[in-house]
Amino acid sequence: MVTSTQTTTQTLYDQDYYLWIRTTINQLRTGQFSAVDLENLLEELETMGRSEKRAIESLLTKLLVHLLKLKCWDSERERNQGHWLGEIRTFRNQIKKYLQDSPSLKPYILEIFDECYQDARLEASDRSQLPLDIFPLVPIGSLEQILDDWLPMEKNQG
Repeated sequence: MVTSTQTTTQTLYDQDYYLWIRTTINQLRTGQFSAVDLENLLEELETMGRSEKRAIESLLTKLLVHLLKLKCWDSERERNQGHWLGEIRTFRNQIKKYLQDSPSLKPYILEIFDECYQDARLEASDRSQLPLDIFPLVPIGSLEQILDDWLPMEKNQG
């Protein structure tokens, strides 16, 4: 009978994902653990973890791109500074919220910082059409600075 329930649930997962979620939640809440489609549930939980990591990586890279543009794209700074500053604030806030919800991601963000910085250099070069060597090879700030209110602006810039 358990096999039949698992087969039905397997089919449900493939046929109606939302209904599968609702059914699984109901099974867990009512203690029907033997009826839970454990294989797909574990797969979904692993996918959720990977998604959280990808989201942090994407936000950090976008934040770094905008900080690099602010620091290095002189010809567009005056016209775009407000937009870049707004994006910087938005990405910082989103990263902070992810880290508040999942503090265990803090070591991961440290682990990916250098790789995200190098990706951001490439993207900033592509978007600005400035040579890659305009964007410093070494990160323009520490991770703590990047996530805080710090800005990489020269004192003589507006």
